[in-house]
Amino acid sequence: MSALAWYFLKLLIMLPLVGGMAYGALWLWRRYQPGMLGASQRDRMVKLVDVLPMGTLGKLAVVEFEGKRLLLSVSRGKVEKIAESETRHG
Repeated sequence: MSALAWYFLKLLIMLPLVGGMAYGALWLWRRYQPGMLGASQRDRMVKLVDVLPMGTLGKLAVVEFEGKRLLLSVSRGKVEKIAESETRHG
Protein backbone atom coordinates (compact mmCIF):
# COMPACT_ATOMS: atom_id res chain seq x y z
CA MET A 1 0.00 0.00 0.00
CA SER A 2 1.44 3.35 -0.98
CA ALA A 3 2.00 6.17 1.48
CA LEU A 4 -0.74 8.27 -0.15
CA ALA A 5 -3.31 5.46 0.08
CA TRP A 6 -2.36 4.86 3.74
CA TYR A 7 -2.80 8.60 4.45
CA PHE A 8 -6.30 8.65 2.90
CA LEU A 9 -7.31 5.50 4.79
CA LYS A 10 -6.27 7.10 8.10
CA LEU A 11 -8.10 10.29 7.10
CA LEU A 12 -11.30 8.40 6.33
CA ILE A 13 -11.15 6.74 9.74
CA MET A 14 -10.08 9.71 11.84
CA LEU A 15 -12.26 12.46 10.36
CA PRO A 16 -15.64 10.97 11.43
CA LEU A 17 -14.13 9.97 14.77
CA VAL A 18 -12.91 13.49 15.57
CA GLY A 19 -16.16 15.02 14.27
CA GLY A 20 -18.21 12.69 16.50
CA MET A 21 -16.09 13.52 19.52
CA ALA A 22 -16.52 17.27 18.89
CA TYR A 23 -20.28 16.85 18.50
CA GLY A 24 -20.46 14.78 21.69
CA ALA A 25 -18.43 17.32 23.65
CA LEU A 26 -20.66 20.18 22.50
CA TRP A 27 -23.79 18.18 23.33
CA LEU A 28 -22.49 17.41 26.83
CA TRP A 29 -21.45 21.01 27.41
CA ARG A 30 -24.89 22.27 26.37
CA ARG A 31 -26.68 19.67 28.48
CA TYR A 32 -24.57 20.20 31.62
CA GLN A 33 -23.70 23.88 31.43
CA PRO A 34 -21.95 25.34 34.47
CA GLY A 35 -24.50 26.40 37.07
CA MET A 36 -27.22 24.16 35.70
CA LEU A 37 -26.27 20.99 37.61
CA GLY A 38 -28.40 19.99 40.56
CA ALA A 39 -31.93 21.38 40.86
CA SER A 40 -34.01 21.94 37.76
CA GLN A 41 -35.19 25.42 36.71
CA ARG A 42 -38.62 24.99 38.32
CA ASP A 43 -37.11 24.15 41.73
CA ARG A 44 -34.96 27.28 41.88
CA MET A 45 -35.82 30.57 43.55
CA VAL A 46 -34.20 32.47 40.66
CA LYS A 47 -35.23 31.41 37.14
CA LEU A 48 -33.56 32.47 33.93
CA VAL A 49 -36.41 33.23 31.53
CA ASP A 50 -34.54 34.47 28.44
CA VAL A 51 -31.12 35.72 27.30
CA LEU A 52 -30.35 37.89 24.29
CA PRO A 53 -26.73 38.45 23.20
CA MET A 54 -25.86 42.10 22.60
CA GLY A 55 -22.56 42.39 20.77
CA THR A 56 -19.51 40.37 21.71
CA LEU A 57 -19.34 41.00 25.45
CA GLY A 58 -22.86 41.94 26.61
CA LYS A 59 -26.20 40.24 27.10
CA LEU A 60 -29.71 41.15 28.13
CA ALA A 61 -31.24 38.65 30.53
CA VAL A 62 -34.75 38.29 31.94
CA VAL A 63 -34.71 36.72 35.40
CA GLU A 64 -37.72 35.78 37.53
CA PHE A 65 -37.41 36.22 41.31
CA GLU A 66 -40.10 36.42 44.03
CA GLY A 67 -42.95 37.09 41.63
CA LYS A 68 -41.09 39.75 39.66
CA ARG A 69 -39.30 39.73 36.34
CA LEU A 70 -36.07 41.69 36.12
CA LEU A 71 -34.42 42.84 32.88
CA LEU A 72 -30.67 42.78 33.47
CA SER A 73 -27.75 44.08 31.46
CA VAL A 74 -24.87 41.63 31.82
CA SER A 75 -21.38 42.57 30.70
CA ARG A 76 -17.92 41.29 31.53
CA GLY A 77 -17.50 43.17 34.80
CA LYS A 78 -21.00 44.11 35.96
CA VAL A 79 -24.71 43.33 36.09
CA GLU A 80 -27.24 46.18 36.10
CA LYS A 81 -31.01 46.15 36.54
CA ILE A 82 -32.70 47.94 33.63
CA ALA A 83 -36.38 47.28 34.33
CA GLU A 84 -38.72 45.37 36.64
CA SER A 85 -42.26 44.04 36.20
CA GLU A 86 -44.71 41.74 37.94
CA THR A 87 -44.81 38.10 36.76
CA ARG A 88 -47.82 37.27 34.62
CA HIS A 89 -49.44 33.89 35.33
CA GLY A 90 -51.74 32.16 32.92
